[in-house]
Amino acid sequence: MTLLVDPKVNAILDLHVTTRKHDSQIAPSLIKRNPESIDILLGDKGYDDQKIRRLARQHEVRPLIKHREFTSFHKAWNARLDTDLYGQRSQSETVNSTLTRKYGAFVRSRGWWKQFRELTIACLNHNIDRSL
Repeated sequence: MTLLVDPKVNAILDLHVTTRKHDSQIAPSLIKRNPESIDILLGDKGYDDQKIRRLARQHEVRPLIKHREFTSFHKAWNARLDTDLYGQRSQSETVNSTLTRKYGAFVRSRGWWKQFRELTIACLNHNIDRSL
């Protein structure tokens, strides 16, 4: 499960539930579905893909994604990232941790559609709890 989180209020804006896909394959669909909700896309090295950066810029979203460090250029680019802004990425991890603690680390349903519903309901409950 990949979440799109608003770091200001820790609200879940969108989720993508899949079976064993890499983050870099999921990010484009989240960007395309939510371009008006995203100003800055924060991602770890798992999202290091030029296609994601290009797609984000096409939708007027600023990609703030660390590079995997294969060359000195990658290290230099990572050093130039706005560390205060990039540090907000931890808010997404906080939301993931909260969901795991409150609703469990696994789903109880057996079918994919019911698993999807179970995760969606957990995210909705999280947002309701955050708003109270």
